[in-house]
Amino acid sequence: MANGLRFRTARDLFSAYPAVARDMKAAPTDQPSIEFCRALLAGRVPEEAITFCAYLLPERAAVWWAHECLGNLAELLGDRDLELLALVRDWVGEPGNPDHRAAVAEAVEVPPVTPAAWIALAAGWPDSDRAIDRAASGFPAAHAVGAGVLAGLARVSLADRFAVLSAFVEMGIQMAEMEARQQAADAY
Repeated sequence: MANGLRFRTARDLFSAYPAVARDMKAAPTDQPSIEFCRALLAGRVPEEAITFCAYLLPERAAVWWAHECLGNLAELLGDRDLELLALVRDWVGEPGNPDHRAAVAEAVEVPPVTPAAWIALAAGWPDSDRAIDRAASGFPAAHAVGAGVLAGLARVSLADRFAVLSAFVEMGIQMAEMEARQQAADAY
């Protein structure tokens, strides 16, 4: 399955997204991407596996993954975050729908200060003035996705944090593998 992933190795991902090196301390290797991600999870800074997943997934899939992660933390989120997650859900379902695009773009005009605001920013970047900021900073939407998931994870109790982190990473890996299978099916 690793051969069907967007990035066969961690080094391939780092080459495609130089910004990931600013988001992570881990150095790329020639390990298959999934093995590298699981090694990060088992390493000294397991949160880097979240960041790696954010870059490993295609942009729309990464936004959906983040939506699902934060959806599992709904009881820890405020009303505004829940509203933003609903906008993101609608955008992922129909990213070309002008109403959804406009709603997400309008929502991201406020600086992201909550977990879901980061996810909405990732979804709305292409359609807002912030696209200019993204281009200037060199950070792709994956940066905002990772920031949102990590901000949500920070709200989880210390006793539960590693279990939740592991579940989020495994969900990201499963989504990457599903994306690879879908790409392979579409190629036939």
